[in-house]
Amino acid sequence: MVTWFSFSRKRLEVPRLRSRSESDSATKVELKELTPELLVYLGKAACLQLAAFEQLSVAVATAPTAGAKERITRAASLTLAAQHGLTAEISRAGATPGEVMERYSHVVEDFSNRVVGNTWTETLMSCYITNGFINDFLERLATGLPAGPAERVSAVLVANSAADLLAVELAAALDASPESSSRLAMWGRRLVGDTMLVTRSVLETPSPADSAETDDRIEPIFNELIAAHTRRMDALGLTA
Repeated sequence: MVTWFSFSRKRLEVPRLRSRSESDSATKVELKELTPELLVYLGKAACLQLAAFEQLSVAVATAPTAGAKERITRAASLTLAAQHGLTAEISRAGATPGEVMERYSHVVEDFSNRVVGNTWTETLMSCYITNGFINDFLERLATGLPAGPAERVSAVLVANSAADLLAVELAAALDASPESSSRLAMWGRRLVGDTMLVTRSVLETPSPADSAETDDRIEPIFNELIAAHTRRMDALGLTA
């Protein structure tokens, strides 16, 4: 069983970030060492993309206007295209996508249950935060795959990012309901914790007995991901 882990001027403390050159170099080394074998990566990544699509489908169904439904549908289409690109790589590797994904579906289902929103804006926030964080992570982790799959997977993830569409929609929702900013900022902080746990489970890590050493090795990876998350929250005027 795999374990998953406001508008405000006040900034919460985030983990210390290394210098850019030091962080880039360390992350590349760590990711190559921690990237799982190809089918494990593809199975987990495809499951996560499918979960993101399902979450976006809920956002479409509960959106308050036809315009919002149309725009989120486009984001969902991009996410589904990324998932199809990953399953195509599973087929290219000679495996059956459904069988490979089934091994990890219970883990992703648990994560999806943890990040479900109680309102439409919370659901939209979940889509924005989890999709952005997970795609950043999967793109970085793909650098440790064999050369051909690494290039194709990275291209699929970059070409089908829904981040910009979701940012525009969420900004519009905040403009329409500015009083919801504090609640959404708090919700975003909870989301990033659960999302870090699910991404950590994708890594090829040592046994639990070596967990302290593992945490040291993955620190630079998550420092970068948290910094990117903070920038996404800043763009919306929310506190990370």
